[in-house]
Amino acid sequence: MAYQVTIQDSQRTFLAEPDETILAAALRQGVKLPYGCREGACGTCRGRVLLGQVEHCEAQLTALSEADRQAGWALFCCARACSNLSIECREAAAGNDTPIRTLPARIVRLTRAAPDVMLVDLKLPSGDRLEFRAGQYIDILLGEGRRRAFSLANSPQTDGCLQLHVRHVVGGRFTDRLFGQMKERDILRLRGPFGSFFLRDAPDKPAVLVAGGTGFAPIKAIVEQAIAEGNARALHVYWGARQRVDLYLLELAERWARQHANVRFVPVLSDSPKGECWRGRTGLVHAAVMADWPQLGGCQVYVCGSPAMVAASRRDFLAHCGLPEEEFFADSFDFAADTLEAIGASDDAEERVEDHA
Repeated sequence: MAYQVTIQDSQRTFLAEPDETILAAALRQGVKLPYGCREGACGTCRGRVLLGQVEHCEAQLTALSEADRQAGWALFCCARACSNLSIECREAAAGNDTPIRTLPARIVRLTRAAPDVMLVDLKLPSGDRLEFRAGQYIDILLGEGRRRAFSLANSPQTDGCLQLHVRHVVGGRFTDRLFGQMKERDILRLRGPFGSFFLRDAPDKPAVLVAGGTGFAPIKAIVEQAIAEGNARALHVYWGARQRVDLYLLELAERWARQHANVRFVPVLSDSPKGECWRGRTGLVHAAVMADWPQLGGCQVYVCGSPAMVAASRRDFLAHCGLPEEEFFADSFDFAADTLEAIGASDDAEERVEDHA
């Protein structure tokens, strides 16, 4: 039997089958809830269960602790209803109704931006385009029901073309093929767009954009969209990586800051070798944000990177910098189950999943 789910604030209702997540049930019935990774890692779909019982399923402890669960919190991308529910959650911003499509795309360029990072430029069929919002992601369909999710790194103004930033994970089903076998003119199948990681309309609030590794991809799209639209909103971009080579588009980000007065860029390295003579910031990227912004109460924060980075940012920005929870937006890079089995995951590996990272 299906269970009725009621969103307290709007009193909207929908039905959830016992074998589907609350998020999947809501989206299936046209109820727009915010979400990012769909893997219980980023916390974007976090909400509270006021009445009723849920099964938390794959929700990760970094995004939803045992104390959170006892207090009634849930991640709706993982939680399944065990009874009728009353829930408290944000509903997605208006305008996030772009149609989800399945399309072929041809690889037109493969660029090795770093030893383990490939920029993949895709071309859609002639005369076709994918409607999306800067910051959203697509699934690459691999067959047998498997998929890999990657953020779109270009602004929607680039008609018919899409760019992905892919980090090689040795043993990864998709990235091994991409780095070892795929070539220009190969065809991929994609589906999307997905996610609610996009810039909200709040011109008076500085936007603090925090990227870790290839989490730079959706941040790049958001900044380039703002530049293309002549948006004068203050954008403070922080990009964290281990070493200088991992800042694979450093010159591009520095050029944004030189050419646009509203864009500030801060690169941060956590493990720079002494021989690099790095004179920039060091340490954890979210700690650099906290040093510069001890008070984030008047800001919006957008974070994209590993689950550990996203969880630390959420925890510390809310607890120590006064950031309202509703002004924290995140997308988390996680592992596909088959990739985990093949390689065993480390904190910094980044084969995206929906398996979405």
